[in-house]
Amino acid sequence: MLNIAFGQSKYYVDSLAENTKRGLRQKVRRGEYPGLAPVGYINDVRTKTVVVDKKRSVIIRKAFTLYAKNNSRLEDISNFLAQSGIHSRNGKRLHRDRITFILSNPFYYGHFRYGGEIHEGKHQPVVSKKIFDKAQEVLKQRGRPHHKQKNGNQHEYIYYHCTKKRKDMKCPEPCIRQEELDRQLSSLIQKFSLRQDWAEQLREMLEKEKSESAQSSIAFVQESQERIRAIQTKLQRLLDGYLEQDIEREIYRIEKAKLLSEKKSLEEQMARIEQKRTGWLEPMTEWIKEAEDLPKIARESNLFAKKVCAKEIFGSNLLLGEKSVRANAPDLDSFLANSPLDSGRNSGGNHWDALRASRMLASKKPISSLLVTLPGIEPGFPG
Repeated sequence: MLNIAFGQSKYYVDSLAENTKRGLRQKVRRGEYPGLAPVGYINDVRTKTVVVDKKRSVIIRKAFTLYAKNNSRLEDISNFLAQSGIHSRNGKRLHRDRITFILSNPFYYGHFRYGGEIHEGKHQPVVSKKIFDKAQEVLKQRGRPHHKQKNGNQHEYIYYHCTKKRKDMKCPEPCIRQEELDRQLSSLIQKFSLRQDWAEQLREMLEKEKSESAQSSIAFVQESQERIRAIQTKLQRLLDGYLEQDIEREIYRIEKAKLLSEKKSLEEQMARIEQKRTGWLEPMTEWIKEAEDLPKIARESNLFAKKVCAKEIFGSNLLLGEKSVRANAPDLDSFLANSPLDSGRNSGGNHWDALRASRMLASKKPISSLLVTLPGIEPGFPG
């Protein structure tokens, strides 16, 4: 009787395990992730699906964007997430390995890994495939930690110094304390902020542009659709070959991942080309928000955010010498003299230069003379 009972118990457990596996496989085929949702998503217990966490997904998207710009370390991303309220379970900052895992997880652009394979998911992507691919490129060449200088055994300070590429030359420039760098950056970036009333007017103009301009490229879309159908055919043939045991599992996994990645990129390219003429609207909206937020960022103690802003404004023209931060930007007097606001000529400066010049001109001229007089604000196209 004991042997019979044991046999029945083992059969029940094996059947339950097989049914569970079958259910998970069916869920994966439907594009539903069967595991714990990554940060930026939550498991909806009612629908038993993975849905976007509205608050954290914005933070994760920003982390991808910052890292893809190739001016942030893994530690910087960890600090950014911690300051935004994303920590490990024990309340500590996420380790570099965890940050790497997040930045290389295809779940965030709409695919997911399961059973050693890449699968197409039905969940809403948090980042675009384009940004994800840029982050992968940066992951291959970055991740070096900052060096800290300690003052005895009681205090720890962070210093910044020249990072010349030549190893055979010692830079004579002195280091600067983090606190002093923070103060100087705060003063510098505020000069390029956007007045709130200007921001509101620009947003009104943007809304008008959105309602008036929309155009698609039919030829490109049709070609992309044909390529996507061809990829779908290849995926089916690949699966048939694998099921018929004509293709080894490892080859099947690799080829499937390549085809799915190509398909996703095509889908995103198709979406972008359909909005080609309006594609500048979103960056413009983001720039207005960034410029409008500069005073707030300058007041806060988030040095990483200030460095990101400074990098965005000055690029490689931000210099550090004699413990002073200065911008090697075009001469402002020359910019003002040749400003399109005065003469209609192109001075060669960028939009940040124009914004700072406008702020200075606003103190000397009526606001009406600074407003756009031509129809719309869409950037011109050559030819």
